[in-house]
Amino acid sequence: MEYVLSELSEQVATARAAQRPLRIRGGGTHAFYGNPWAADDTSAWLDVSAYKGVVSYEPSELVLTARAGTPVAEIESLVAGQGQMLAFEPPRFGASGTLGGCIAVGLAGPRRMAAGTVSDFVLGTRLLGADGNVLHFGGEVMKNVAGYDLSRLLAGSLGVLGALVEVSIKVLPVPRSERTTVLALDEAAALERCLQWRSKPLPISATAWTADESGGGRLAVRLSGNGSAVRQGLGHLGGQVLPETEAEAFWLGMRDQTHPFFSQRSLWRVVLPPKAPTLNLGPTLHEWQGGLRWLAGSQDAAALRAKVQSLGGSACLYHRGDVPVDIPTFHPLAAGVLQIHQRLKQEFDPAGVFNRHRLVPEF
Repeated sequence: MEYVLSELSEQVATARAAQRPLRIRGGGTHAFYGNPWAADDTSAWLDVSAYKGVVSYEPSELVLTARAGTPVAEIESLVAGQGQMLAFEPPRFGASGTLGGCIAVGLAGPRRMAAGTVSDFVLGTRLLGADGNVLHFGGEVMKNVAGYDLSRLLAGSLGVLGALVEVSIKVLPVPRSERTTVLALDEAAALERCLQWRSKPLPISATAWTADESGGGRLAVRLSGNGSAVRQGLGHLGGQVLPETEAEAFWLGMRDQTHPFFSQRSLWRVVLPPKAPTLNLGPTLHEWQGGLRWLAGSQDAAALRAKVQSLGGSACLYHRGDVPVDIPTFHPLAAGVLQIHQRLKQEFDPAGVFNRHRLVPEF
């Protein structure tokens, strides 16, 4: 595999010398995410999918290290054999999705509200820098906290700082018991109920509210943990408990975004504080006890973002549909935050080799 890495390093060094930017590609399953490439973009492709394979896996230490081109499906199959999982439940948009892409986009699934973000599970990385050299950050142990945590900084960076070539991640045991109950509630009542539950010791690992044809809705709540805690939680929540096969299919639809709601052409991903009220801006699905709202259909981007920002949140144009290309994918950054991003870009990639404008239009 080292010859593959050498070829990638040479390609980066050549591109920098020729002042030709690069687009990083793994399995191609996340190509929809991020600011669209300009029509006249002349970037060459840096394909890291061939640099793959699990480097090490220590089930007793809950740590796995793999090359960036390793398929997520392969990693999940491996750890499942030891009764473990990727607890942040990254959405899988196809069998070719890679670990590098999973970390670079930083998207987490339904369990994120209980388990944490993608960056919370990144222990160490190897990054192919703009000069063609490989940089090492972090390590392969959970208590590595010396200095700045640059490994976690790379989660969600969309490759603008360099190409991930290796990642060490934390895995967790699969819950001993898991059940899902469904309650008939409209959106406002569901948000209020979720807010109440946050102050109670309930083993809630995921929630998802969807509207129904009658103008009401249903709130699905997943509980995970030991058997007694799950049973007590179900007794407290009430509702109708789903058969396990039906519940598993539902949460897979949420995780992999195969639920019918996600098939709509334009889709906004809105992150809000738990106390935020209903937005009343059209078809909605919410997860993470109301912390993540999906909005479908035509929206006035400026008005939506102003409203969301006033509530302390941010709005991402997740699926562009017919929205003009000059509308940035991600919520505009405050001046001070943008300056920090620009300094990081200058430090890691001063020549602007990697994924230009993909994350932030300014670079």
